[in-house]
Amino acid sequence: MVEALIGFLIAVAVGMTGMGGGVLAAPVLILFAGMPAAEAVGTSLIFVTVTKLAAAPMYIFRRQVNWKILFRLLAGGLPGVVLGSLLISRLSKKHLEPIVLTLVGGTILVIALVTLVKMLRSASGATGVDRPRLLPLLTFPIGLEVGFSSAGAGALGSLVLMHSTSLAAATIVGTDMMFGWSVAMVGGGVHLAFGEVNMLVVGKLLAGGIVGALVGSWAATLMPSRTLRYGLTCFLVFLGGQLLWKGLGL
Repeated sequence: MVEALIGFLIAVAVGMTGMGGGVLAAPVLILFAGMPAAEAVGTSLIFVTVTKLAAAPMYIFRRQVNWKILFRLLAGGLPGVVLGSLLISRLSKKHLEPIVLTLVGGTILVIALVTLVKMLRSASGATGVDRPRLLPLLTFPIGLEVGFSSAGAGALGSLVLMHSTSLAAATIVGTDMMFGWSVAMVGGGVHLAFGEVNMLVVGKLLAGGIVGALVGSWAATLMPSRTLRYGLTCFLVFLGGQLLWKGLGL
C-alpha cells in the first residue's frame, strides 16, 4: 500500500512538472519505505525503465530523437551507469550503507541545484553550440551517478544537450528521454543481476503510477508547472539533506 501511494505521488509530480521519476523514487523508498539503499536504487531504475518505455514510441513517431547525438550520449553514459551500479553494489555488500546514503544524498542535492540552473537557462532562452566530441565525456559521470543513485539522467542530460548541441527544444526532450531510458534499463539490469531489485515493489509502484500519471497530466492543465517545479526542487533539497544527515550519522 505504501509503495503504491509512493508510485502514485511520484507519477503525479512527474505528470505535473515533467521532472524525472528516478530523482524522487530512490530517496523516497529509502526514507519512507525503509528500503536498503542499493535495493532502492535498483528498484527505482526498473520503475523508471518501464514508465519511460511507455512514452518512447511517441517521441520516435514524432521524430523528436536525434539518433546520432543519442549514440554519442550513450557512448559515455552506458559505461558510466554500469560502473556506478557495480560501485553501489560493492559498497552495499561490504556493509557500507552510510557511505551509500551519503553518496545518494549528495547526488540528490546536486541534481536539485542543477535543475534550478536548467530552469534559469531555459528562462533566458540560451542556446548551445555543437560540441559532439564532448558528449561522451560529459555523459560518463552522468551515467556513473545514475548507477549509484538512479537520479539525474533527465536533468543533467538535458542540460548537456542545451549546452553542447544546437538541437531544437522538442528534440532535446525526446533525445534526453531516450538517453534516460537507456541508462535506466542498463543500470536496472545490473542491479537485477545482483538481486537488488524488489519486483513486488516495482509492481506496486507501477500500479499507483498509472493512476498518478493520469491525475498529474490532468492537474498540469490547471496549475503553473514552473511554480510546481520550483516547489518540487525545494523538496528534493530536503530529501537529499535528509539522506546526507542519515548517512553521516548526524
